[in-house]
Amino acid sequence: MEALYDVDSSAALTAAERARVRELLGPVVRAVAQDERSQSLNRELAAERVVEQVRRAARPRRARTPTGPTTASRERRLEEKRARGRAKRLRRPPEADD
Repeated sequence: MEALYDVDSSAALTAAERARVRELLGPVVRAVAQDERSQSLNRELAAERVVEQVRRAARPRRARTPTGPTTASRERRLEEKRARGRAKRLRRPPEADD
């Protein structure tokens, strides 16, 4: 059994939810159920799957909060900079002591 849900003609969703669902799942949401021998049970299962897909897609995504570098990574970076500076200093000709 197959269940179809037309997102654009849905009155149950707000405009923002409709846009999210359309972006993630397309204009028509489709679910198929062939788990049971009974057609009515398969119809119910397919409808439940459509509802679950739409519910999941309509939920707003939490914005990612960027994190800063850890203290250890900052320390490693600074230590590498110091090591590069030391290596470059060693490559210089010695200063004359007049």
